[in-house]
Amino acid sequence: MTTIRAAVDDDRDAILSIIAPVLRAGETYAIDTDLSDEQILDYWFMPAHAVFVADDSGKILGTYYLMANQRGGGKHVANCGYMVSPEAQGRGLAQAMCEHSQGIAKNRGFLAMQFNHVVSTNTRAVALWQRLGFEIVGTLPKAFRHPVHGLVDSYVMFKTL
Repeated sequence: MTTIRAAVDDDRDAILSIIAPVLRAGETYAIDTDLSDEQILDYWFMPAHAVFVADDSGKILGTYYLMANQRGGGKHVANCGYMVSPEAQGRGLAQAMCEHSQGIAKNRGFLAMQFNHVVSTNTRAVALWQRLGFEIVGTLPKAFRHPVHGLVDSYVMFKTL
């Protein structure tokens, strides 16, 4: 049975094994692809991030972070990043983590959730977020340099909680 819980220090290696290949592939996150393992963990566990894991009987299958999208007048809008291990893809884990994150966000006083840079070629994620009620509220033309497809659009996606 998979449970979603707050990450602990002992989860760091498992989280790294999920996020490092994704970040280094450079296809979905707007972050440098040549980061060291420590820099990758520093990014995922930055102080502004509350980090969670999807734990299946001690095996970490996915992870996400939750944070305020902006400071000051924008701190009532949450932002998240999600990743699922290759072995767990297609099992509904990203959906479960997104639904979990929305509940946590509401409990923490967030009124909405915004994804700032959903790469248009990440069609599975775009479709999932739309199924979960997120709308594309803006298109950033050619804002992402994809390693295979070149310059592609990114979407700003938003949902009131």
